[in-house]
Amino acid sequence: MADGDGRRRAYIGSFTAAGGPGIVMAAVAPQTGALKALGALNGVPDPSYLALSADGDMLYAVSEKAEGAVAAYRVTGDKPEPAGPPVPVDGNGPTHLAVHAGHVLTANYGSGSVTAVPVRADGTLAGAPSGVLRHIGSGPYTPRQQGPHAHQVQPDPSGRWIVSVDLGTDSVRVCALTDGTLDVHREIALRPGSGPRHLAFHPDGTRAYVLNELTPTVTVCHWDAEEGALKPLSEAHVLAGAPSGDAYPSGVVTSPDGRFVWTATRGEDVLSTFAVEGDALRLVGTVHCGGDWPRALAESGGFLYVANERSGEVAWFAVDPDTGLPYYGGSIEVPAASCVIFD
Repeated sequence: MADGDGRRRAYIGSFTAAGGPGIVMAAVAPQTGALKALGALNGVPDPSYLALSADGDMLYAVSEKAEGAVAAYRVTGDKPEPAGPPVPVDGNGPTHLAVHAGHVLTANYGSGSVTAVPVRADGTLAGAPSGVLRHIGSGPYTPRQQGPHAHQVQPDPSGRWIVSVDLGTDSVRVCALTDGTLDVHREIALRPGSGPRHLAFHPDGTRAYVLNELTPTVTVCHWDAEEGALKPLSEAHVLAGAPSGDAYPSGVVTSPDGRFVWTATRGEDVLSTFAVEGDALRLVGTVHCGGDWPRALAESGGFLYVANERSGEVAWFAVDPDTGLPYYGGSIEVPAASCVIFD
């Protein structure tokens, strides 16, 4: 979707409890990747993650609170417009969401569950959840893994399956969405204590990269869409050496041509570039994230974008086409920025 001047749009989430403006809409300059804020809306508390409908006319946001909710907005102008009241997700602390098969799916970190909320033909939310899948399990790192913590949910590239990544149980669940209900097809165990946070699929649909928050690594997996099976193959460190202090990976994306994988790591405040080499990743190098505490990472139009939560900006980077290394281009101020997505 573009506005009257033909500009593409970006949508930025933020933590209102930490001074964020809510949801910010920005124009994207295609030649430079630069962002320019157009308007903002403080519609629900802590809209920390966003997702667009397939046609780009509707925007959905979680409300990352103890009484978690999801909200819908029309985005045909320069500012999001509410499209009905927020819908409770029967879950605590939703941190991620995706739109698939007539539903909005939320990953609820606090309660360790995934919720499906039906969507009407006009894109508005139909009401109460049609299903809530509650994860079960724990991990060996008791400060963070005493119970399940669903951190991400998304469809696989084939559209046949839903995958949910759980930091608390060191596992990825492959689910089927049938008549609004999520049923576990298979649960894949990852290394105990790794704390998987997010997953990104390779463009060819045969591999997936699971970013681990509790051990700063990426697990390379083979993905079989026919069987709905994820098989861990290898693991790569996101840093060249031992962390100097805290190191909590947050976001992972693949390049559109499948040659590179990028990750963001909070504490170290770096972006890591990996070259894809078959079923393994090779660390090419790291660069500073352009701010403090990079919570989310996105790729669009040949540029990388980082939502730096604590320093309060979204930074953009050009990418070297040969090495994949990002080069800082600029930033816009967004206090308590938590995510950035693109139409």
